[in-house]
This record gives sequence, structure tokens and C-alpha cells, in this order.
Amino acid sequence: MPGDRVFPESIGAQKSTGDFFVGSTTDGTIYRGNVRRPKLEVFLPGGRDGRTAATGVRVREGRLWVGGRFTGRLFVYEIKTRRLLRTYQVPEFGESFSPRRERSLVNDITFAGDAAYVTDSFQPVIYRVVSKAGRPGDLEPWLDLRDTPIAYAEGFNLNGITVSDGQRYLVTVNYRTGELFRIDVKTRKVLKIDLGGAEVRTGDGLLLDGTTLLVVREEPGEIQPVKLSENLLRGTLGEPFGRSRLRLPTAMFELGGRGYVVNSQLDRGQNPKLPFTVEALPIPKGTLRGRS
Repeated sequence: MPGDRVFPESIGAQKSTGDFFVGSTTDGTIYRGNVRRPKLEVFLPGGRDGRTAATGVRVREGRLWVGGRFTGRLFVYEIKTRRLLRTYQVPEFGESFSPRRERSLVNDITFAGDAAYVTDSFQPVIYRVVSKAGRPGDLEPWLDLRDTPIAYAEGFNLNGITVSDGQRYLVTVNYRTGELFRIDVKTRKVLKIDLGGAEVRTGDGLLLDGTTLLVVREEPGEIQPVKLSENLLRGTLGEPFGRSRLRLPTAMFELGGRGYVVNSQLDRGQNPKLPFTVEALPIPKGTLRGRS
């Protein structure tokens, strides 16, 4: 992708077209690529609409959702016209666990039913936006995490979030501790997923395919498969892959047996290896359903 200070973080795909979108953490530029083309282009310039940073990037029903990182904002665009539909500012919610005094870090996004669910890495809350007749409604603090098994402390906490088949459960990861959690969308009950003493520390983006969870781990820079039980409450770590080809990966989507993984290089500071890339990484046979 063009630019020498991109440091991309998240990726969202429009699988019907092969298009995907990646956001810059440094200036909020949104890039568009396609799995059949080697180069990405600027789709939404950085700074526009107050979008000065981008973390979570997700696509649903012709809409592009963008998390605004430290700005505490969330943006919704119409992909066809690039028109801004809604901007949200998350509220202050209890104590912030930022080590640098930022109030909030709007991070990742997933969808269940007619609602978007959004993690905040610094404030102990999951936000929700319910759409009605295709129109995004208001943002609300949906789940207070302070009295749940998800324990926040100084630093990055909840990060990636995804949804199960049937959209009954959310699955999310605590970046700092490496713990995984299942959240019941109907009852809001939070349960820790038993990994038998293992953990997926530095877990970022998540991809759930049936009972196979792929965790994008920033360090050591790999994709970690986790085989979950049918109720998603127990998991066994499989053989990680991708380490030799990834540079601080942060997010992925799957299409045609390949994982398209963001190489963020967020650890490289002033010395990134250019260009910034999305890696088309073969997923080992048998990892996901129907791909033997």
C-alpha cells in the first residue's frame, strides 16, 4: 500500500467482490485493495470527517465501519458513494486503564443480528449499535465488564472480537493476558474459555470458522489455531503458522483457502520495512471446514 508511515492495523472484506479495506493507525487513511490485484489505493483520505486514526475496519451490507483508536470515535460509511452516514463518540465509562492517559481506545468490531459490537481496550465496556431498516442507530454502552471474568488492568485489554455460527455468542480476546471469553448475546453472560492452562497473549484479530478459532498474535508474529468445543467453552491450541512471513500481524480475513493478513509493523517505530503489505498466506489444509 502507498505511504511510508501507514502502520496498518485492521482489515475488512467485501467477499462478493474480493475487495478489502485496511486502516492506518497514524492518520486514519482507509485503503482499498482486491485479492486479484497487487496494489492498494487510497479509498478515504486520512483526517477527513475527524478520522485521524483507524483500528477496527469491518464491512457489512455495503457499509464500512471504522474504529477511531485513541479518538474514541466510530465511523460508518456507505461504500458505494463513500458517504459518511454516522459518527459516534464513545462516552466516558468508569476508569480508563490507558498507560498514557488516553480516555478510550475504540478497537475491533463484529456483527450479530442487526447490531454491531465494539471493543474498547482501555475502558471496561463493550459498545453496541443497533441498525433499524438498514440505518445505524445510536451507540450505547451495552456490557459493563467490571463485574465479569474479564479483568482490566493498565495497558491493552480487550482487543479482537468475532461472532459464532448462529450469532448467539461473541468471542473476544484479552491482549494483555491471552485469555479468551465467550459472551452470550441474549443474556450478556461472560464465561472464560478454558484453554487448559495455555494462553494466546498478544492476541489481536480473530477469525471463527465453526469451532476453529484463528488468533492473530502480534508476537511472536503468527496465526494460532484454537480448536474449540461445541459450546465454545473449552479450547486446545493447534500448530501455529505464518511466522516466517509475517511482521507484527494484527488482523486477517479468509477467502479461497488463504488468509489475508495485515503486516502492521507497529513495533518498527521510525524504521519500517517498506512497503506496508497485506500478506496472502496459505492456510494449512484441514484447518478450516471444507478445506481438506
